[in-house]
Amino acid sequence: MMRSLWSAASGMVAQQKNLDVVAHNLANVNTYGNKKVRAEFQDLIYQTLRDAGGTSGSGTQYPQGLQIGLGTRVAATNRIFTQGPLQTTDNPTDVGIQGEGFFQVQLPDGTTAYTRDGSFKIDSDRRLVTSDGFLLIPNITLDENASVDTLVISSDGVVSDTPAGGEQTEIGNITLARFTNPAGLYAYGKNLFLATAASGDAVESTPGQDGAGVLTQNTLEMSGVQIVEEMVNMIVSQRAYESNSKAITTSDAMLEIANGLKR
Repeated sequence: MMRSLWSAASGMVAQQKNLDVVAHNLANVNTYGNKKVRAEFQDLIYQTLRDAGGTSGSGTQYPQGLQIGLGTRVAATNRIFTQGPLQTTDNPTDVGIQGEGFFQVQLPDGTTAYTRDGSFKIDSDRRLVTSDGFLLIPNITLDENASVDTLVISSDGVVSDTPAGGEQTEIGNITLARFTNPAGLYAYGKNLFLATAASGDAVESTPGQDGAGVLTQNTLEMSGVQIVEEMVNMIVSQRAYESNSKAITTSDAMLEIANGLKR
């Protein structure tokens, strides 16, 4: 069987997965704190017909080998943690991160998850939570007599509010978690990530210190996906898929010619 059939088939499978990644990026173009995902490819094993440096019949060495590749595969999906644009919202519970770091939230099972989505809400107990009700770590609870409009979050994470008829009072501090390899985080969904052995342990820092980013109240970090770039990637993927399909039909036509040599 011709190698080109299987090589081209592997190319079609790889480009289908690539398009899946592009579609995911486009679907999350309005997701707060979303980071672009990039599919990365590797060539497959090679069939070696002649080794480089092998001895030829005349006693000399072949300066080059003879290897035929057997296709490609998607080796990894790399999440690009570049800074997304900050958009002003005028909502006091919205917090954007300018620089490195993740907010820490507590899942129902006690696990700590990490997110760049700072669209926090106030629950029935006046605590800062995510859209799914997960508690922000460290816990921030507003004073019973304080309005949400009096909430102030400084660039270094100090949180204050002003009770009715009282003075501004500090009620907590927001810290950020950083990772040696953020691309190694596990995407949990719901704009959350979990630490893995590849990402390393979280390093908790005060915003603005030890390389951590600063906080910006009344803003949200938008998605890092560029629509134009993804549309170009879609076209490239489509054309590569089409080219591989042409290689399969051409290989099939060559086999048909070979089968027709004896009538």
